[in-house]
This record gives sequence, C-alpha cells and structure tokens, in this order.
Amino acid sequence: MNDMLGNWKRSHLCGALTAAEMGEDVCLMGWVQRRRDHGGLIFIDLRDREGVVQLALDPDRDPLAHKKAEQIRNEFVIAARGKVSPRPEGTINPKMKTGEVEIEVNELKILNRAETPPFMLDEHTEVAENIRLKYRFLDLRRPALQNNMLMRHLVAKTVRNYLDDNGFVEIETPVLTKSTPEGARDYLVPSRVNPGNFYALPQSPQLFKQLLMVSGFDRYFQIVKCFRDEDLRADRQPEFTQIDCELSFVDRETVMSVMEGLIAKIFQEALGVELTLPMPRLTYAEALNRFGVDNPDLRFDMELVSLTEIVKDCGFKVFADVADKGGLVKALNVKSGATFSRKELDDLTDFVKIYGAKGLAWVKMTEEGWQSPIAKFFNDDELAALNQALGAEVGDLLLFVADNARITNEALGRLRAHLGQKLGLADKENYQFAWVTDFPLLEWDDEAKRHVAVHHPFTAPLEEDIPLLDTEPGKARAQAYDLVLNGSEVGGGSIRIHDQSVQSRMFSLLGIDDQEAREKFGFLLDALSFGAPPHGGIAFGLDRLMMILTGADSIRDVIAFPKTQKATCLLSEAPNEVDEKQLQELGVRLRRQSK
Repeated sequence: MNDMLGNWKRSHLCGALTAAEMGEDVCLMGWVQRRRDHGGLIFIDLRDREGVVQLALDPDRDPLAHKKAEQIRNEFVIAARGKVSPRPEGTINPKMKTGEVEIEVNELKILNRAETPPFMLDEHTEVAENIRLKYRFLDLRRPALQNNMLMRHLVAKTVRNYLDDNGFVEIETPVLTKSTPEGARDYLVPSRVNPGNFYALPQSPQLFKQLLMVSGFDRYFQIVKCFRDEDLRADRQPEFTQIDCELSFVDRETVMSVMEGLIAKIFQEALGVELTLPMPRLTYAEALNRFGVDNPDLRFDMELVSLTEIVKDCGFKVFADVADKGGLVKALNVKSGATFSRKELDDLTDFVKIYGAKGLAWVKMTEEGWQSPIAKFFNDDELAALNQALGAEVGDLLLFVADNARITNEALGRLRAHLGQKLGLADKENYQFAWVTDFPLLEWDDEAKRHVAVHHPFTAPLEEDIPLLDTEPGKARAQAYDLVLNGSEVGGGSIRIHDQSVQSRMFSLLGIDDQEAREKFGFLLDALSFGAPPHGGIAFGLDRLMMILTGADSIRDVIAFPKTQKATCLLSEAPNEVDEKQLQELGVRLRRQSK
C-alpha cells in the first residue's frame, strides 16, 4: 500500500539545497535515482527537475524509515523529512550543487512504486532513439533533456520580456486557416460542418500578421506552432515553433537592429554569453562568392577562391572547358591538409558528388611543389598564380571544383562546412552570427516554366530594383534578410509589399492571374487597399535555436514530444486509423492502397 501525502508539504526542490540551508528541517519529494546499502546505513539519491540530493537513513535514528528504505528501488516516488547536514569528511562532491550536504532522514513515505525502467535514466547509458521516443515520459526524466526543456522555458520567458519592453503586443492567430499551396505541402483538416471543404494548418502566420499591421497594432509577436508536410531531416519536424514578429513603419536596418538585440538578450540570459553588436552584414552575392552558400559558418576561414580567369587557357581541359562555357572554377585551401589519405580524398570526392559536382581535383603541397594527378597540365606561371591566389604553403591541401556557378558554389561550400566539422574547426561554444541580405527576389523554375518567389510572394523588392520587374525580373533583389549562426539559418524575414499595385504585379510575375490571386489572397489585396503601413518582420526557428544553445545533436532533443523522421509519434502511436463513422461525418472516403 502506498503512503498518502497526508499533511506533508514539500519545502524545497532537491537540487536547490546547499550549505546555506545547513541545519534546517526539510521535506523533499521526488524519484529515486539510486539506492546504496552500506552495511546498515542506506543512502538514496533523490531526484527532481532541479537536480539530485543525497538522503541518509540510519536504523538507529528511525528504524521504520530505514525498513521502508530497504523496499525502495530505482524510480520509486518517495517523500522524506529530515535535517540538512554536512556530508562526512571525504565524501563531499564538488561537482554537485548539493555536494556539501545530505539529508539525515527521520521519516519516509513511499508515494508510488515503479516497474523496472526499460533503460537506465542517467547520462551515461546509450539507448536507441526509437526506445527513448516510445518511453518519452521516462526519457524526459534524464537530466540532459530536463535541462533542455528548462532552458527552452527560460528562452521563451526572455523573448516575451524583451519584446514587451520594446513595444510588441502578443496576439494569437488562427490555427485552422485557408490552404494557399506555395512551397511546402499543407496539412489539411476536413470540415464536418462544411462538407467537402478543408482547413489548412498554418505553415506560418504570415498573412495574419500583415493584417495586424494594417489593423494598427504596430508591433506584434507570437511564439507559435507551425506545420509543414515535408520530408524530414535531423533539424526538421512536421510541427515546429517560431518566434514570429512584425513591425510597422520600419526599414530593414530597424528590424535587424531590434531583433539582434533580442538574440543578444537570449544568449545573455541562457548562456551568460555577451554578443558583440551590431552583427556583421553580408550580401547574398558576397556570401556565395566567399563561402559558396547563403548560410556560411564564420567560425573558421578556409574561404573559396575563384580561379576561373587564371585557368581559362590552361592545359587541363576540364577547367578550360568550364571557363569557356561561363562556369566557375573555384578552390579552397585546407591548411596542413596534405596528410589526408587517398581514401579520405576519395570520400571527399563522393561528398561533393551529392551536390552535383562531377568530381574533385586535389593537390598536396610538398617541398618539391604540387603532388597531384593534374599538376602536369599547368605551366610554371599558372602554378605560381594559383599558389598565390590560394595562399598555398608546404603541407596544405588544395581542393578544386569546376562546374556551373550553382554547383561549384554549393559543392565547395558544403565541403567547406563538412571539413570544418571533420577538422574540429567549428567550436560549438564559439557563436558567430551574420545577417545575409539582398537575396534574389525571384528564381526561374524550369519545371513550372515560371518565376517562383525565393522567400514568399509578399516580400518587397529593393526600391531601386522595382523597374527591373518589368524588364529583367530575375535580377531584382529582395528586401529580405536571414540571420545565420554557425552555418545554420536561425531566422529569416523581409520588408513586405504594402502597395496593392506592386503586390498584384508580383502575383503576375509568379504566374498567378487576377482571378487566382483574388481566390487565394483576396482578403490581403483588400487590406492593402485600405491604408497599409510600410511594414516588415521576421521569424526565428525556436527549435533550431534551442538545438544550438543546448549543443544538442538532434532537434528532437529540444522538443518535449517530437515526431520521428517518418512524422510519427512512437509514444502515442500517431497518426492512426480512425473510426469509419468519423470519416462518414466528415464526408471522407479512403481509397485503400493495395499492399
């Protein structure tokens, strides 16, 4: 029979006790992490979300409590009354907040018993992730995950306090909304009261937050759930959380300034790290030229170097042909990388092929000069020019890709990030931010035979590029900005189109005619015609930001109840089949697929 609480009231959290409480009578409640029997004396490590404290039970002090302690096993829920006392000499644990004290227990209650857990709930046990997710309620008892959730709470609290101090109003927007398929797939919800019609779960509150600016709220924010039905990776989930903001009467610099202040406050509160403001700015073109990607990791150098002019007339046909066709030849210098084995070089070649590169040329810098299969194709002047451009020294490894601009940049850019991790250049505790600006407004979709929005259809072009919409729309740049941290995009936004005529022109460029624009976005066009202020905003991926703040390897470790990479919940077994009657009420009939 389990003991009831009766008139017992918890006085402290376990992990909060220190030498400052020495001599106090306390009442603690929590889970048994470990029980140790030392020939009469029994020690119990009692755990709650704040940490662990040691209980000491002496049969001479309270025989009944000691007898109960003999029954206790790991993960039993217990309550204990006793006095905070100094640990015996030689048993102090300086690594624990509670390491100087123990509780001399004089009363004990077993509040609930526990089956033997399917895995040990400590930091040192390796457990398959599918088991962890199936028993997530146990996994969440582990200190690392509890600390992740507590830090997430602290970050959310910091966000609310900072934005409130800066004039933002927290407003909730609808979760059941209209499907406007652009980009990722929507999650659809059938309507029972409107048969044959569907809601969509929002991919973002984009349109509603713009309407709030038209409504005059001036500054809005929301920590909001969003949904995308897309293929998943380690840093993606079908439902995710955004810190979503919109501001009126602002330009890009104002938005970036206010938001980097928010990020600085988060890092100060969560990690005690002081960020240097303002954060660096890079244009999209500069980011691609120097780093190959628009989310560069700035924790290390190893920048890409363009060599197209140097090699355009060289004897190496691969390079010369690419240069002749208007492509790019680029390389990066891996300092002290000449020790790479042939297998490691073959692995790097396979890596760049993932991003479309046909191959990877390499050069090891030795005392005698170039050691490489391609060395014979270059004359002395070309070799000297390449060495100078790359800053090549003895012991370095030079890696080359030649292809069209997109493939060359992405393949080498991804290779640079990969090498940064492989060589230990990307220190997790070194936080390097940058704003990337001046993205292309549109890009051409060969399959659809039309332009598509790089960000979304509501992003404003740079004012000086508006005339290009009529002549060369592919060259127009957007008033967009991404915040990049250590090679990950943690936030993105833009100044929005607030003029109805410009918005209509944008829809036209995207192949959306007037009738389709009215069907999908009529309410937005109406709103823009009733005095919309200039406005812009941003959304930060809270899950991805928490992954970086906690040093977690997977986004699932910063979400309480995450989905798998197949978008399933192993704990609740969602998604699941529903009763035929429910489907009939919704007017939905399933087409059974043959197995």
